[in-house]
Amino acid sequence: MAFGWIDEQAEVRRRAGLVRTLRPRPADSPLLDLAGNDYLGLTRHPEVTEGAARAARAWGGGATGSRLVTGSTALHAELERELAAFCGAEAALVLSSGYAANLAAVTALAPHGSLLVSDAGNHASLIDGCRLARATTQVVAHADPDAVRKALATHDGPAVAVSDTVFSVDGDAAPLAALAAVCRERGAGLVVDDAHGLGVLGDGGRGAPHAAGLAGADDVVVTVTLSKALGAQGGAVLGPARVIDHLVNTARTFIFDTGLAPAAAGAALAALRVLTREPERAARARAVATELHTRLTAAGLEAVRPDAAVVSVRAPSPEAAVRWAADCRAAGVAVGCFRPPSVPDGVSRLRLTARADLTGEQIAHAVRVIDAARP
Repeated sequence: MAFGWIDEQAEVRRRAGLVRTLRPRPADSPLLDLAGNDYLGLTRHPEVTEGAARAARAWGGGATGSRLVTGSTALHAELERELAAFCGAEAALVLSSGYAANLAAVTALAPHGSLLVSDAGNHASLIDGCRLARATTQVVAHADPDAVRKALATHDGPAVAVSDTVFSVDGDAAPLAALAAVCRERGAGLVVDDAHGLGVLGDGGRGAPHAAGLAGADDVVVTVTLSKALGAQGGAVLGPARVIDHLVNTARTFIFDTGLAPAAAGAALAALRVLTREPERAARARAVATELHTRLTAAGLEAVRPDAAVVSVRAPSPEAAVRWAADCRAAGVAVGCFRPPSVPDGVSRLRLTARADLTGEQIAHAVRVIDAARP
């Protein structure tokens, strides 16, 4: 029977406690949200929603085509200029998602005969970019510049190191300055995904590369998403103008994909302007993450110290993690539940995301619920 093997795999997932299901939420969900990635609390900010509505009224519901045909609007260009200026980059290129931005950057900058050195803890989009690239890929130990150095030493041609800036599972930060130094020793490029750093780290939320002194470097390319701290949708690649021009001409997820919907571009631009005006939101998100970690560990839970706005809490098994998250939800608190294969180390955990608009009372309540529901 066609696709008969699907039933066998479904049974394997069921026995392992790894079944995933969609759970549509209402617009007015009563849950306290510690599962989404709205780090700055901007997705419902009136200026952001009005930015989306205004763009939709002006440009329509969709971009109508790829960016190289009809999908580039004056709004896209405005967002690219302001995003590049905010992050300290020479140029930016907006794509339909952060996933597409990572595929574009990795595949376009690693041609046949080159080497990609990829951190073992990288996000799936970077991993898939490495798989799709025509380069050879070496996966190295997590957050280990010396492992990157050794991998680069095995190759004489063009090379690129690839890493998240803040890893999405545990919220730990990559040693960016050390990685850049290692790459410069060998004349290699560095591509970093700042999805969880933009809006949270750096001066006023300008991102982890900015905080590491790498903003505007001619050998560093940064990808970001517009769907986390900026509360919208889409992604972008930031870097030297010649790199951005190269992506426009060679990156398949840019050339052959419909442009980002104007409403999303308008929302992201409005959110960026709110952050520029209210830089304290970045520090508040970090403070909330620190308070979550402090309260969780005080309650005896095994929580990883956050470097940005992600706090993970270890669970004893995939089944226990699912049950824990469900019990928290039943008590009014939504938390993320990460299980294999989403976690590279095979350890299941709850994943909590700090938001700049959470109050001290909400933080305390969330920790009480998580503690009471522990397996």
